Amino acid sequence: MNYNHTLRALLTCSVLGLTACASQVNYVDPNSVDTVTTDFGSTDLQMIASHEVDNLLAFPPVQRMIANGERPILFVDHIRNKTMEHIDTESVTDTIMTKLVQSGAFRFVDMTAAAALRKQLDYQNNSGMVDPSKAIAMGQQIGAQYMLYGELSNITQQNSSERSVYYKFTLKLTSVRTGELIWIGEKQIRKIQKKSLFGL
Repeated sequence: MNYNHTLRALLTCSVLGLTACASQVNYVDPNSVDTVTTDFGSTDLQMIASHEVDNLLAFPPVQRMIANGERPILFVDHIRNKTMEHIDTESVTDTIMTKLVQSGAFRFVDMTAAAALRKQLDYQNNSGMVDPSKAIAMGQQIGAQYMLYGELSNITQQNSSERSVYYKFTLKLTSVRTGELIWIGEKQIRKIQKKSLFGL
């Protein structure tokens, strides 16, 4: 009786111990290299953002604008995901936009907030709830001079021993006034995963 009770207790503790080990969570440096799978990950996002921002800021016409004290106004269009993976391309554009804003070289208009801004302006000017002398008048927003947009594509190849994934990210800057392509940047990434003897 006591033996069975002790055995059950030991088994319970063992199971609980294994469960605790399996669910252990640790904080790691978000900038550390993520090589868990060949899927698009945080390291790829950071590499792309840093490369494209550095590339754009080093572009001679942009450097001349910066030297002249200009801060061109941009808006970001969607990044097209041409891969078969589910990739949050908004995170890519947000990271790029954050780095460009923090560089001090550009200003941005946030088109994702356009509907909310329009609603607020309509409320201030047409609801009768806001003092007209303190309402923001219509037609004072700054228009973007350039559009920033791009696409992410990939090619996957695999055989019995390895899986290879090639990513290509292209970012473009186009003049809103003329439609002229001002700048284009490209970042390529290739990841290889060796398969185990058991095919996992």
